[in-house]
Amino acid sequence: MIIGRNTTDSASRKRFYAVAEAARLLGLSEPTLYRAIRGGQFPAIRVRGRYVVPAAAIDQMEAEALALGGVDSIGSVSGRTA
Repeated sequence: MIIGRNTTDSASRKRFYAVAEAARLLGLSEPTLYRAIRGGQFPAIRVRGRYVVPAAAIDQMEAEALALGGVDSIGSVSGRTA
């Protein structure tokens, strides 16, 4: 084992979140996130009748908010403005 090295590789990292998980991470209610998804303001993929949120979208939103000092991230990630 190498000390100081991150042992979590990208294969074990979560690639998608359920809407409930994503809402919890973002501090939103599930209905609010569902409205944003259905309104085209937040990226999600529909799989067999249920939505999943790409972890990469949340990571991108975080990076943009940190770089810009806080923005309307929902609009910026989807490429649309709210």
